[in-house]
Amino acid sequence: MSDRFADLVKIPADPARRLLALANAKVKAPLASPANASVSAVLEELDAQDATLDMLRLLSAALPARECIWWGCLAAGDLLEDGAPATPALKAARAWVFKPTDENRDAARQALEVVEPDDNTTLIATAVAMCDGKLGTGELSEIEAAPGVAATTVFALNVISMGHAPAEDMDAQVQVLIDRALDIARGGNGQNIVRKVREPAP
Repeated sequence: MSDRFADLVKIPADPARRLLALANAKVKAPLASPANASVSAVLEELDAQDATLDMLRLLSAALPARECIWWGCLAAGDLLEDGAPATPALKAARAWVFKPTDENRDAARQALEVVEPDDNTTLIATAVAMCDGKLGTGELSEIEAAPGVAATTVFALNVISMGHAPAEDMDAQVQVLIDRALDIARGGNGQNIVRKVREPAP
């Protein structure tokens, strides 16, 4: 197995297909690996097929909620203009990652009520609000959210981040997104993974 997909200590040992099913997610690429193949094995198989969107989908399903949402926070940060402050939704999501209390979870839900039009960073606040598969805290904790909603919103943010990169850098950006998740899965924070700046033509 490639070193790239080794030592993903934060990812459960469950088969990749089971984690996808729990997140109500599927990959489009055909898989030849056995039904009990690990996430690392399936990532390697998808990588060999250049199925990068499927890799993002699997990683969003496989990472635990807190790690997954932090990965989404990084993707949401990609959508900000250079030097722009974090949006209320992104601030609230970051606060929950660092201190995952009900109070911070409620703050993320409240941030959804003061959003600007076309603010895609609201997706990460949605992921926080429904991080455990429920609609929220208190009485909302008795109501089921859509299956895999947190993983789905984080996946969506990563796809948006990929499209936010210049067209000529999109392939490089998707590798950054994948490597961030892999770094987080090893216990890192993903923040040291950056896209290499393309050298200007002579």
